[in-house]
Amino acid sequence: MYINKRVKFIGDNNQGYYIESKVMIMRNRIKELRFKNGLTQTQLAKDAKICRQTISLIERSKCIPSLLIATRISKVFNEPVTNIFIFEEEELF
Repeated sequence: MYINKRVKFIGDNNQGYYIESKVMIMRNRIKELRFKNGLTQTQLAKDAKICRQTISLIERSKCIPSLLIATRISKVFNEPVTNIFIFEEEELF
């Protein structure tokens, strides 16, 4: 998750402070593409030369893949990285 915008608030003593108003979220389509291509996590991991646990963590958005791992996964699916990993901006409040 990447926070990218700030909002200024003024406190009681006229001192300003900032809080973040938006975050950048990364979604992925790995599970969808695995099912479409009939692959298990183990098969995808073997083809992408990474461990199965990494695939599981990425699918569940528990970790963000390195560019190398994202590229390896995209080659297995024959899809551009940007079609697999999608960045979206979300309001915090």
